[in-house]
Amino acid sequence: MKKSKTKGLVYSTDTGQTCPGCGHPVKQCCCSKEKSRQQGDGVVRVSRQTKGRKGSGVCLITGAPLGEAELKKLAKQLKKKCGSGGSVKNGVIEIQGDHREILVDALIKLGFKAKPAGG
Repeated sequence: MKKSKTKGLVYSTDTGQTCPGCGHPVKQCCCSKEKSRQQGDGVVRVSRQTKGRKGSGVCLITGAPLGEAELKKLAKQLKKKCGSGGSVKNGVIEIQGDHREILVDALIKLGFKAKPAGG
C-alpha cells in the first residue's frame, strides 16, 4: 500500500481551500507571489510587433526582472514618456506605436541594461 504524498490539510471550514505548496489559505498564498518574478539573462529587450493587431504595431518590453506591481509602475512611466497607451500582459509591457528608441533610452536612464531586439 502506497502512502499519500499530500502535505496536510486540503480544506478547512474556517478558511476554505488551502494552497498545497505553502499550506496557507488560497487568498493568502505566498508561493504564487514568488513565481511572479521572471528569471532571465538581465537584458531588457524592446521589440516591435504587428502580429494579430490588424497592422497597428506595438512595442514589447520583455525580460524586466520585476514583480507585477513594479511592472505596472514602470509601464505607467514609459507610457507617459512616449505619450501613448499600453498595458501589461503576462509579464510583458506593451506600448502602442513604434517608440523603440525612446524606450531603450528611457530604460537605460532608469538603470536597466536594455537593447533593441528584432528587425
